[in-house]
Amino acid sequence: MSKNVPVGVSARHIHLSAAHVEALFGPGAGLTEMKPLSQPGQFAAGETVAVVGPKGTFPKVRILGPARKATQLEVSRTDAFALGINPPLRESGDIKGSAGITIKGPAGEVTIDEGVIVAARHIHFHTSDAEKWEIRDKQKLSVRFGGERGVVFENVIARVSPDFALDMHIDTDEANAVGAKTGDTAEIIG
Repeated sequence: MSKNVPVGVSARHIHLSAAHVEALFGPGAGLTEMKPLSQPGQFAAGETVAVVGPKGTFPKVRILGPARKATQLEVSRTDAFALGINPPLRESGDIKGSAGITIKGPAGEVTIDEGVIVAARHIHFHTSDAEKWEIRDKQKLSVRFGGERGVVFENVIARVSPDFALDMHIDTDEANAVGAKTGDTAEIIG
């Protein structure tokens, strides 16, 4: 049985805590949904912020909503070089001891001491998909990308939840290396 999964290319983005949304956009501010994302309940917000590192700045980083308990910026390794920071490779949400950054919005700015990561490649599985393919949460998988620049990605983390929809997330560096784009498919081979 073929185990094909849809691919989503994840460009740099930021998740903000509710307190940081207000600090950056003003008291009582919230995020407005611009478009839904592949994961249920998640959306690209209409708002953007600037992120400022020791070496460089990205002026319009998309915020993904809804607000989270902790602010987290996800960048590619190339982005990290441009900003002048050295974030660790981590699963989303694992920010303890990670890199810091300054975030600027129209109503203020916030500097975080930790919260910047290079997100580890992963596949979101709905529980039913994981059961069908006998995949368990946190399992490391091998995934093949075909095409002219075909490659097998190792150490792809399985994330299983009844709240997820089947989707593989890779960053822009990984996508560029294999010529992949959002909407492509890849095959779990091990």
